[in-house]
Amino acid sequence: MQLPAPIARMITALNLLLVCSGSAATYCLAETTKPNLVIFISDDHGYTDTSVAGASEFETPNLARLARNGMTFTHAFAASPTCAPSRAALLTGLMPARNGAMLNHQPPRREVKKLPAYLHELGYEVVAFGKVAHYKQGADYGFDHVSHDGFHEDDCIDAALEFLKKRSSDRRLCLFVGTNWPHVPWPQAVPDRTTDSFVPPPTHVDTPETRQWRARYAAAVQRADNDLGKVYDAAFEKLGTNTLFLHFSDHGAQWPLGKWNLYDAGTHVPCLAVWPGVIRPESRAAAMISLVDVLPTLVEVAGGTPPSHLDGRSFNEVLRGGQTSHREFILTTHSGDGRMNAYPMRSVRTRRWKYIRNLWPEARHTTHIDKGNSVDGNAYWDSWIAKAEADRAAAEVVRRYHH
Repeated sequence: MQLPAPIARMITALNLLLVCSGSAATYCLAETTKPNLVIFISDDHGYTDTSVAGASEFETPNLARLARNGMTFTHAFAASPTCAPSRAALLTGLMPARNGAMLNHQPPRREVKKLPAYLHELGYEVVAFGKVAHYKQGADYGFDHVSHDGFHEDDCIDAALEFLKKRSSDRRLCLFVGTNWPHVPWPQAVPDRTTDSFVPPPTHVDTPETRQWRARYAAAVQRADNDLGKVYDAAFEKLGTNTLFLHFSDHGAQWPLGKWNLYDAGTHVPCLAVWPGVIRPESRAAAMISLVDVLPTLVEVAGGTPPSHLDGRSFNEVLRGGQTSHREFILTTHSGDGRMNAYPMRSVRTRRWKYIRNLWPEARHTTHIDKGNSVDGNAYWDSWIAKAEADRAAAEVVRRYHH
């Protein structure tokens, strides 16, 4: 006999409480009070390349909407400036050296407990669309469903929206959606403004080619923002206000001294959270957080107690307004990305200082930017080399990049 839905939910909640009392979690919220969890991840997007950080050349109206409706973290950092290590850290709660994913494209060790397993113990359905783990590695993380996780499978957004539309389960949901934007290849069509308005940062070489590619990057950022808006609207329409919506990027953008580097341009990421009735709208948190903190935060929000052996620490109280600080310092690490990037480094950052240690300083630092193809950006890189022949400042930028 099929029980009426309200009675079935009550029995589910009671069973969950009984299960949790004997598990690693020391307490659980009642099933009806737990929030749904929606996590939207962009790909290769730095914090300063957003309107919420004051960058006028980047149009991110949906990021701005999240900022109005919730909390903006001004000091959020990736654990690593490369895709696989960063994503493995956030999905295990462990730094790369401890989960095994130190090199780009390297998965974490199989025996390491992953985020879906923690949330399964708390009664959640956990699904992923798009680039959540590093491409096809998603199948090894234990999601209830994972799909559209190949390179630039941009229909992942439509697939996630269709899933939400058709979903009828009463279980609490943890939905991960990973857009491929603004990862290269960047769009050829650029925003309807002169490319001269896309002034590069002072750490770059200012050439017409750089500004043209900066405009293309801005177009890719717009696509990520559009995807964010679609998922944000669909999530609250389907799941209601008892939903924590969390957005961040995996690391900084693919520019020289950004991705694959431990400068802030490589590790400082946008991070915003909306939770109606819990997170105060238009709030800004200066607390320093790391993406390795995402797993224990979600576990605590879902009613569990994060294990003490994790490197991550829950920032749940920051979300709720009970704390204004979190970490005293941020640790980041990069070990390499195949033949393109064998230049291992480690760093520690406080609110004021950053120390970067290059473990192989005699090496020549290279990335896809100068060793890849035109898709990766060496069209503008060639203009840097040409300008460096006669311009001392440009030559210093190129030297700093390689060493």
